[in-house]
Amino acid sequence: MTFVLIVHQVDDYPAWKAVFDNAADIRKAAGEISFQVLTADTDPNQVIHFSRWRSLAGARAFFESDELVEIRRKAGVHAPIFTYLEERDHGVL
Repeated sequence: MTFVLIVHQVDDYPAWKAVFDNAADIRKAAGEISFQVLTADTDPNQVIHFSRWRSLAGARAFFESDELVEIRRKAGVHAPIFTYLEERDHGVL
């Protein structure tokens, strides 16, 4: 299973979240299966987006597309850090 972890600073969380929510259909079409959005406890504008994808290639193509560069600009995103992850194990304790 492929996951993507993105950490970025945004200008304004509610404005970012509106753009994020409006992009749900294109994220789904690109292969996003599920997501979690978290914020730092000391800075609500430091956003962590953790998502599960159908494929690593699809996730990379989506996040590196010109369309996403423009969406991030409109959402007030600064210096996103992307980490692409492959699941090796999981469990519940």
